[in-house]
Amino acid sequence: MSAARDLVSVLVEPARAAALDSDRWTQILAVARAEQMMGTLAARVGDLAPVGAAAILADAKAAAKEGRRQALWEAEMARRALHGVVAPLILLKGTAFAAAGRSAGSGRGIGDLDILVPRDAIGRVEAALLAHGWMWVKSDSYDDRYYRQWMHELPPMIHPERDRMIDVHHTILPLTARQKPDAVLLIKDAEPLGNGLAMLSREDVVLHAAIHLLADGDLAGGLRNLWDIDRLLREFADDDPEYWDRLTHRAQQHGVVPVIARALRLSHHLFATPVPPTDRGLGLTDRLYLRRLLARDGWGRATRPGTRLAFYIRSHWLRMPPLLLARHLWIKWRRSGAAEQLPPRPAPQ
Repeated sequence: MSAARDLVSVLVEPARAAALDSDRWTQILAVARAEQMMGTLAARVGDLAPVGAAAILADAKAAAKEGRRQALWEAEMARRALHGVVAPLILLKGTAFAAAGRSAGSGRGIGDLDILVPRDAIGRVEAALLAHGWMWVKSDSYDDRYYRQWMHELPPMIHPERDRMIDVHHTILPLTARQKPDAVLLIKDAEPLGNGLAMLSREDVVLHAAIHLLADGDLAGGLRNLWDIDRLLREFADDDPEYWDRLTHRAQQHGVVPVIARALRLSHHLFATPVPPTDRGLGLTDRLYLRRLLARDGWGRATRPGTRLAFYIRSHWLRMPPLLLARHLWIKWRRSGAAEQLPPRPAPQ
């Protein structure tokens, strides 16, 4: 946990980097790699790290730059494929930050391309992507039905020539989730970027980051997601004193006030985000979230298995009603057992 705290410390105050010895830097790099924050750390600390660490960070910075280029090109390929189907094309998460030039995108690792489209256009979007070379990743009929009937996105697709994944969302939480953000509002108020692309509004992009962190998973990768929230809030609120009121109003419209309130408290505690005074005090439950977010040892390995298991169970509980969840887990368990009993495939001759 001290290694994770050291990572947080140098992200908040890069000047602290020079005072840390090589052993602590080894641990920071291990945690940053595990949390997919190497590029972020490199962009933030730069040459302030000692020579050995600085060389590693220079490589991470170059890798992040190339990842950004690939992500933006993939967004352009999707825009071209969906021309005449949806416009503008709404980007989510890391690709959106990079395309908009937001500070949250500085050095950020970007994986899949995430887009948001109207639900009534999902069939035409699917057909257009398939026509332009994307393919399904999952071939299992149950998985396909699971995504289409209960999830907030199509089954994942990949473009084999570029080896890049795309996740096509029609809302931002599973249809079975207890909270129901208004996807129509998200799309209607998205901000065009001037090149056929768009990102969520300044309020919605923060709310989406908070929802993704706290209401749609087990907090895996949570430090990176919370750092996104810190960077976005600083950028949006610094020159706009009314931003906080609009963020609260928007959270009320989407029914996610408790989610954003917790995200603000956690971000303030870890990254000293200058949130309103009413959103700063930590409760007992908040401390459990911090325990989960910082559960890494000096080798970058996951620690506190009990806490991680509790949040894993919680993530499924949030996504599905109990009976549907039990049915889903039973089917997945039964299928995994059947797969293990299949004879191995013969080696190719």
